[in-house]
Amino acid sequence: MKYSIPRGTKDILPDEALLWQSLEEACRRVFAIYNYNEIRTPVFESTELFTRSIGSTTDIVKKEMYEFKDRKGRSLTLRPEETAPVARACLENNLIGPDQITKLYYIGPMFRYERPQAGRQRQFHQAGVEAFGSPDPLLDAEIVLMNVQLFKELGIKDIDVNINSVGCEKCRPHFRKELKKYFKENVAKMCADCKERFEFNPLRILDCKEGKCQGPIDGAPASVDLLCPGCRDHFEQVVKMLDYQEVKFKVNKRLVRGLDYYTRTTFELLSGKLGAQNAVSGGGRYDTLVQELGGKATPAVGFAIGMERVIQIMTNDKCQMSNEGKIILFIATLGDEAGKLGFDLLSKAREKGIAADMDYAGKSLKAQLKMADRLGAKYVYLLGADELAKGSAALKDMGTGEQKEVVFDDLLKELRRP
Repeated sequence: MKYSIPRGTKDILPDEALLWQSLEEACRRVFAIYNYNEIRTPVFESTELFTRSIGSTTDIVKKEMYEFKDRKGRSLTLRPEETAPVARACLENNLIGPDQITKLYYIGPMFRYERPQAGRQRQFHQAGVEAFGSPDPLLDAEIVLMNVQLFKELGIKDIDVNINSVGCEKCRPHFRKELKKYFKENVAKMCADCKERFEFNPLRILDCKEGKCQGPIDGAPASVDLLCPGCRDHFEQVVKMLDYQEVKFKVNKRLVRGLDYYTRTTFELLSGKLGAQNAVSGGGRYDTLVQELGGKATPAVGFAIGMERVIQIMTNDKCQMSNEGKIILFIATLGDEAGKLGFDLLSKAREKGIAADMDYAGKSLKAQLKMADRLGAKYVYLLGADELAKGSAALKDMGTGEQKEVVFDDLLKELRRP
């Protein structure tokens, strides 16, 4: 029987894995510059963690979660996002405290039962950051700047920054009331999901992507126009600091995120190279989540990038990664005795941290040289019967084509020369 990959998942093959490694390394490098430390949480959590934090009326909770029962009947869910698990881990392990800023980052797979399409899979990957402990708008600005710097680091251009404020528990009720009043006149012409959202959470209507709903949504009241004085001042300071740092952005009054825990700042980074699914990153502030999960009131802000979408841009931009320099030494051998010596030299090179390889399929010398070239080997050491007899062999520089006779015992010393 031949097995196929589950729908909505993807094998990441070796050539593409090089792009993934490059992206992951860039994330770790940039996050470290901003003093964020890595955290790793389980891929499944108690279902209630997500229904409570994300919101029971969101599409993620109602339609997209991979929920299952364990052998004792407990409800567990493959994580659809990582902010709630990180907050849970912080509370459980006492990582959040008074007068303390906790900065964390993560990289890993998430799971949502969605219709698979370009840039959207049922198992997808996110890299993101979470900062707990400060309501300072400068921290919001830091998060956006870090996000922008990451894409610069990757050489990805033409990224648009959209920003908004969805208010807080003080001004949100007034905004909700205004939305309810407005959509009451329009909801009959909108999609079935929006009709349901109107009853339970009208804010979610603004996140609808259905074409027939866009007209009414465009005319809806905007949260940024109905902010309380505290939220208005906070948003103005975030915008002012981004201006000061010369970040190009636009205030998008229609921008809401698909999770109920967001407060105040929300933002997305968009790429024109991805078609309809053009958001490559998004985040914002979630000042009530920690308290909602049983902790003390703790302000927090973060973002996550969709790694598949970034890889798609890198692929479209032909950011093909090369193996060049990955393998320093390739030992080409002819005959069993040369093979044994080659394997011994190979093992010694690896013990000293030198990336090295050889042929195990009995290929001709010509085929082995092609293999070394394909691997991007910097040097090839050529071993045969004549070389065994004289105790030395030619070390070939694959970049220049130059060859140098090197005795067996001096090979590692030669490779270490500057």
